[in-house]
Amino acid sequence: MAGLALLVLYTARLEECREFYAGLGLPLRPERHGGSPAHYAAELPGGLVLELYPAGPGRESGPVRLGFTVPGVTERRLLTDPDGRTVELTGC
Repeated sequence: MAGLALLVLYTARLEECREFYAGLGLPLRPERHGGSPAHYAAELPGGLVLELYPAGPGRESGPVRLGFTVPGVTERRLLTDPDGRTVELTGC
């Protein structure tokens, strides 16, 4: 069975998105490797890596809906990130 290992979100609001997702508890750290631009990455439980990259021509993320399990959340909540993506939070 295939599994999801990497999710890259491109954003014109890199620092705002970093603050938003870090506020949800994602352990984002700055990275830069090879010829890639400076970006942020977080390894989530189960090994999924979420990366936030600066948007550019041909590098935009469309309307994506994300869901995270977050300690302390007692009922389902819907938030909107700085780029307008819907982010669903549920407890774990």
